Order: sequence, then structure tokens, then C-alpha cells
Amino acid sequence: QVQLVQSGGGLVQAGDSLRLSCAQSGPFFSSYTMGWFRQVPGKEREFVSYISWRGGVVSYADSVKGRFTISRENDRNSVNLQMNNLKPDDTAVYYCAASPLAVPRPEGDFNSWGQGTQVTVSS
Repeated sequence: QVQLVQSGGGLVQAGDSLRLSCAQSGPFFSSYTMGWFRQVPGKEREFVSYISWRGGVVSYADSVKGRFTISRENDRNSVNLQMNNLKPDDTAVYYCAASPLAVPRPEGDFNSWGQGTQVTVSS
């Protein structure tokens, strides 16, 4: 498990862009795959994207392909989610997550979570 701290989020209009960031906390770090999930009231948590420690494996949910881009900083301790052409359906609480596996299963292999940040897209 790893401690994750998120930043970003906010209120934007449809078609706008937003960037989320997530960083491992503390002076010591592990080689985790990091990803993003989102959740809206009344619905299950939804996988958005993940990226492996060195960026060799990247995955996106079909709903965000072509619009969202996940990336890691050079120090490998932070992950970003660049969200372009946002839609009202993207409105959710977004959670950063980490997995010890290089190719994790979104449904069960992420065991560390950030605090969540609200993204609201107005129509």
C-alpha cells in the first residue's frame, strides 16, 4: 500500500479541459502502477485509466479514449490525467489509485486510494 495525495478538479463547461494530479507521499516509494477511477452517486466505481511504473502499459476505459491522457512525471512518483473535451457525463469524484501489478485488473488489483477530487462539467 502507498499513500496517495490528489490535486486538481473543479467546475468547468462542456468542451473544456482539466488536469488532475496524484503523488505518492513520503520519502520512500515503490514501483506501483497508478491509475484513475471515478464514481457518481448511485453508481459503482468506474475505471478510467492506468499506467505502469515505467509507462510501458497504458489502459483507458472506452468512454474516455481519445479525450483523456494519463502520464507520469519523470520521477515516477506522480501521475497525471489530462482530460480534454469534457462532457457532463464525466462529472464524478475522481480517485487516484495504485496497484503492485504491472498489468492490474481494474476490478480488484488496486489497493491504495487517494482522497478523491470532484470534477463537475456543466452543460
